[in-house]
Amino acid sequence: MTTFVDRVELHVAAGNGGHGCASVHREKFKPLGGPDGGNGGRGGDVILVVDQSVTTLLDYHHSPHRKATNGQPGEGGNRSGKDGRDLILPVPDGTVVLDKHGNVLADLVGHGTSFVAGQGGRGGLGNAALASARRKAPGFALLGEPGEARDVVMELKTVADVALVGYPSAGKSSLISVLSAAKPKIADYPFTTLVPNLGVVTAGSTVYTIADVPGLIPGASQGKGLGLEFLRHVERCSVLVHVLDTATLESDRDPLSDLDVIEEELKQYGGLDKRPRVVVLNKIDIPDGQDLAEMVRGDLESRGYRVFEVSAVARTGLKELSFALAGIVAEARAAKPKEEATRIVIRPKAVDDAGFTVTREEDGIFRVRGEKPERWVRQTDFNNDEAVGYLADRLSRLGVEEQLVKAGARAGDGVAIGPEENAVVFDWEPTVMAGAEMLGRRGEDHRLEAPRPAAQRRRDRDAERDDAERAYDDFDPFQ
Repeated sequence: MTTFVDRVELHVAAGNGGHGCASVHREKFKPLGGPDGGNGGRGGDVILVVDQSVTTLLDYHHSPHRKATNGQPGEGGNRSGKDGRDLILPVPDGTVVLDKHGNVLADLVGHGTSFVAGQGGRGGLGNAALASARRKAPGFALLGEPGEARDVVMELKTVADVALVGYPSAGKSSLISVLSAAKPKIADYPFTTLVPNLGVVTAGSTVYTIADVPGLIPGASQGKGLGLEFLRHVERCSVLVHVLDTATLESDRDPLSDLDVIEEELKQYGGLDKRPRVVVLNKIDIPDGQDLAEMVRGDLESRGYRVFEVSAVARTGLKELSFALAGIVAEARAAKPKEEATRIVIRPKAVDDAGFTVTREEDGIFRVRGEKPERWVRQTDFNNDEAVGYLADRLSRLGVEEQLVKAGARAGDGVAIGPEENAVVFDWEPTVMAGAEMLGRRGEDHRLEAPRPAAQRRRDRDAERDDAERAYDDFDPFQ
């Protein structure tokens, strides 16, 4: 049964914003007391937060779909809807978040570091918030904005100072068990270690972490064995320790050839060329192992490596190795630039930035893209004529109609607002007037209506009746 997972695909969905409420205050002797519809609540965010108590992505492997709660709709009496609760997802230290194209979105290192994987939708405004001097009693409210939904990939890169690399059964697990309090699985067959093991080592005043990476074999950087799955765990380490088996029973292997193979795999993986290297000749408690270690020590030192002869079983040479690694780690920590406080950078928009773009596509459609127009469209109830008129007012004030004219749009041309997958398409009519004074009954907008003959006949009859009444009042029977 799987107990360790270091790469998962997570499907997150933030909460939708609550709809605004269209309501009119009513009480005794005051049937029309003005709009009192409340705003909708904000949808909850999906937030990834580093938690030191979490060491694997196993939970997200079993349940990869996560969704935050929606905001509640507004109510009458100026009661706003409740905001949705944020969904906090704990992740291990060293988790890298990528999009579906492999681009890095966040590198989460350090307890409490967070990343908003899904942004909750805004709540819609109620008609009380939409009221103005010209629009005293709006008969509509704005819809809540949908929450952000996307797929992300999470990869765990172990945060350790020292990484033990080498062939399977080279003694890495035994070495980490005697250097630290870690208790990895140890056996006399290859690929005993199937997951990275972490241990904490104290050498004098220096405390550092050491990772036992599963055994590498030729072709690991191309996916053979377990190497490709776990090579990412050595990326953050300050020093690489080559653990070489001096008592191998395979006739075609020796410490020098093993070192060359592992170095080639690290080179193929990339990004590890400048990391300090240390060579550990393990299993010198075996007579043949001691003799072989003495034979290859000179060649290794001539290549520039610091060489240590140790025996994890007999526990010889461990103190010298531990303090040497502590010195390298201390130097690496001192060489790192000091972390500066996060600076708040304000980037104001350019004076000529309209906040949207108008482009003409090959099929003749004029596409409008921009944060405000797309958000306004998502929050518009197209079943309400007055809400559609309000959208037309906002787009006109933003300058969309003016830009459409400059782009060559004519009456009847198709205009799409938003991306192709969920765009709103309509036939453009540049002669449509904008202004709240054109609004009729609640929920209606005469700018979008065809002429109404019945209404015109009623007005004509009323005018004839008024003329008849005036004529009767002016009639004098004695003249």
